[in-house]
Amino acid sequence: MASEMIVNHQEKAYAILKADADKILKLIKVQMDNLTMPQCPLYEEVLDTQMFGLSREIDFACRLGLIDERDGKAILEKLERELSALHEASLKK
Repeated sequence: MASEMIVNHQEKAYAILKADADKILKLIKVQMDNLTMPQCPLYEEVLDTQMFGLSREIDFACRLGLIDERDGKAILEKLERELSALHEASLKK
């Protein structure tokens, strides 16, 4: 029973972190499509702040043993790849 609860917390932690990463990606997509260019200092600041916040969340979840450090790094790396592709696409417009 206790191990089921731990697994449930781990699944919830991963789902929350993934959802937060998806929110960052959506925020950046909207910003790039409608508001500002990637070279804008405000865009850079928002992205840096959001990415830093997510990295702190991931670090916290790793330290609690809710997610594996590799999984946390994978979330950040995937988001960075998606943001890079989005940035490249916006430059080609």
